[in-house]
Amino acid sequence: MATIEMADVFASGRRRGGGSLYAYRVRGRGRSAVVLWIGGRGDEPDQVYASTEDGHRQVPAFVTVRQARVYASRRGRRLATSEANTLELVRVQHWLEDPVRRKVPPGAVLETWNFFEDLARSLHAVHRLPLQGAVHNSAYEKLFGGESAAWTPDEQRAVLELITAGVELWNTCPVIVNPCSVIVSDGEPGIPRVL
Repeated sequence: MATIEMADVFASGRRRGGGSLYAYRVRGRGRSAVVLWIGGRGDEPDQVYASTEDGHRQVPAFVTVRQARVYASRRGRRLATSEANTLELVRVQHWLEDPVRRKVPPGAVLETWNFFEDLARSLHAVHRLPLQGAVHNSAYEKLFGGESAAWTPDEQRAVLELITAGVELWNTCPVIVNPCSVIVSDGEPGIPRVL
């Protein structure tokens, strides 16, 4: 599978036919931020925007949606909507503290699962999440259908392992907080470029 360099997303305004750009607020205990999320077109996967700096992937993290919008705008892109959806990771973390006694927040777990897959793919860190197989697929289908109460013990263990690894990935992934675009000269008079 070819890697999509996220710099190309901003340079061309689209990736292989274009994916819409969104601000996405993640509210967690260890880390909260607004990130940029790119919806895949057709069979393309969704991704969290990550830039490459000195050969390392990092996620631009913003305090406000406005900061994310300005960042995208200075790179020639517009957000698809003026508002941000919110991932309530705190609810999932609360459930993780005592999954035997606490009820699964199905919508939040489903969104979290999807976000962690997108984040891992964007950071080239899929190895940080458990390898998913038939048990994960079955658990995901039940979760998607609102039937998490029907998880087998193996399915619940698989979900807990994956979500726990995803929380660790989110809390430790390299971020650049409130990056700003700087306009510099290319050395040619009157031709600025955005960094």
